[in-house]
Amino acid sequence: MTLVATMTMAQTRKVQNKPYIDLRPMHFGISIGLNLQDVELQNVGPQLLETGETRTIVCDADTWNPGFSVGVLADMRLGQHFNVRLTPALHFGSKRLTFRDLDVMNESGKPTESTQDLKNTYISIPIDLKFSSQRFNNYRPYMLAGVSPMINLAGKDQEYVQLKRFDLMVEAGIGCDFYLPFFKLIPELKFCYNLTNALDKTHVSELTDINKRLYAQSVSNATPTKMFLLTLYFE
Repeated sequence: MTLVATMTMAQTRKVQNKPYIDLRPMHFGISIGLNLQDVELQNVGPQLLETGETRTIVCDADTWNPGFSVGVLADMRLGQHFNVRLTPALHFGSKRLTFRDLDVMNESGKPTESTQDLKNTYISIPIDLKFSSQRFNNYRPYMLAGVSPMINLAGKDQEYVQLKRFDLMVEAGIGCDFYLPFFKLIPELKFCYNLTNALDKTHVSELTDINKRLYAQSVSNATPTKMFLLTLYFE
């Protein structure tokens, strides 16, 4: 029986890479990843023109465009299972908006369409609480949740819609620490969700093209804004 137990342990237990890495009070790393950005838009419905006519223009973010993310990591150990993480990052991405004028038809009898590639470059400064399971061999799953202040670096332009400069998101995610011989590799999937109106309502008055204002005024609310992040951390 002793021989059988020894053989079983040999099959389930492996050499521990970096066995003391999680005992450090503070450690740092870098990250690269992909992001998907989305926003839900609320339309105002029929708009009354100065001529007395009404126009109905609807807008929708109908395409998920992948973007690129890069950042750094600072991790502080609170205990055996809890850590606080600060992960500042740059997120390059865009949202594709489609405007449909329901009162003006094209040659095919369908509403005329206009599109906008709403490009956004965000600086995020997430602060997360990380809860890790017990380590087994060379992997350790975890969950996290936190808040992420966002700064939109996109400059002013003459497109239809503009988002606010500052935003705040709540986020939650899952991941797994993989202990390699020389470093930790950490794939992580995170979902970020905003609860406030991210639409810059002052942008309409800054448009020099009067025809564009009709499209810009068709949107009254941009909430929630969302972001999916698939990130690789190297510690």
